[in-house]
Amino acid sequence: MDLLNTLVDKGLRRELPSREEALAVLATSDDELLDVVAAAGKVRRQWFGRRVKLNYLVNLKSGLCPEDCSYCSQRLGSKAEILKYTWLKPDEASKAAAAGVAGGAKRVCLVASGRGPTDRDVDRVSETIGAIKEQNEGVEVCACLGLLSEGQAERLRGAGADAYNHNLNTSEGTYGDITTTHTYADRVDTVQKAHAAGLSACSGLIAGMGESDEDLVDVVYSLRELDPDSVPVNFLIPFEGTPLAKEWNLTPQRCLRILAMVRFVCPDVEVRIAGGREVHLRSMQPLALHLANSIFLGDYLTSEGQAGKADLDMITDAGFEVEGTDQVTLPEHRGGPCGSEAEAACGSGAHAACGSGAGSACGSGGGCGSHEEAAKPPVAEVPEARTDLVAVRRRGAGTDLAPNA
Repeated sequence: MDLLNTLVDKGLRRELPSREEALAVLATSDDELLDVVAAAGKVRRQWFGRRVKLNYLVNLKSGLCPEDCSYCSQRLGSKAEILKYTWLKPDEASKAAAAGVAGGAKRVCLVASGRGPTDRDVDRVSETIGAIKEQNEGVEVCACLGLLSEGQAERLRGAGADAYNHNLNTSEGTYGDITTTHTYADRVDTVQKAHAAGLSACSGLIAGMGESDEDLVDVVYSLRELDPDSVPVNFLIPFEGTPLAKEWNLTPQRCLRILAMVRFVCPDVEVRIAGGREVHLRSMQPLALHLANSIFLGDYLTSEGQAGKADLDMITDAGFEVEGTDQVTLPEHRGGPCGSEAEAACGSGAHAACGSGAGSACGSGGGCGSHEEAAKPPVAEVPEARTDLVAVRRRGAGTDLAPNA
């Protein structure tokens, strides 16, 4: 396909595709799916070789959130029967993190429900970061605590945090449909605060909330403009007891097309398959490793994931390797060295990296006329609701049971 050849060429040059090209990826048919995966896989291998970075979540404080995000099992008014507990002590969080590191995780993500941290919360998390780093040499720590106030990102950086996660989740135009207690601009502001403080910015999206293809492209272009180092792609887990419990809009094929589109738009960033991969990708998970270079190991915040050993076996069986703590995730032009797997295009002569300098191209339709009439796939049947695959987390942090890692 001319479209895929064009997108591969642009991805190898770190050049922004047109919006029409990105939309055309989402509109490809199932018959073309393997071609799409193969094309995006070339871009993934250019910048990340065959390495897969493992990340491990520790839910520091679960449930009881005052925000009304429709997708979240921890939201205000949620009737989902999830674990609810207040802040873990630093030694408890460090013990939970150690299980993930022992399983191969290179980054520990510390997450707490709530609108945003108080200064006392920042002190608490800072102590936890210190405990984790003291016991696990070389591990990265990412904090995800909600909206940040002035100075809090700097304090987390000073405590040893390497990154901060705050997802945009969906397009600016539809954000008010899923959350009313804070705004899209609030989220952008927090990502910018993290960036300005020297933290590695991590920001992504949730697919499957009833959004259009245009919404998906909008949020990914907005992410490129924000220029995070990592982009987690979540697939909605429709928890019973939440407003989006009936939103079963995803097939494995659509999930792969979404991941491919993200890779083409942000070719040189860490694309992470996050929550919901087991529910929606199912047996197609190994194919997704050709698109993303990062996954979460084991369980998520309030739901159980695939067994950690199954994750490791999947990576090996698909011909990939777990990224070690002695390896730098990002390519040279984003702060890491050119890896042995990367080709000579790494760095010199390339176009602007994901985000920086590319904002003016967002939304432009230049040079894309030949793709405007891309064939639309046949109308798909409504995906089956796989409620049997949604398992509430009952182990690990906040419980007396061993974590899954």
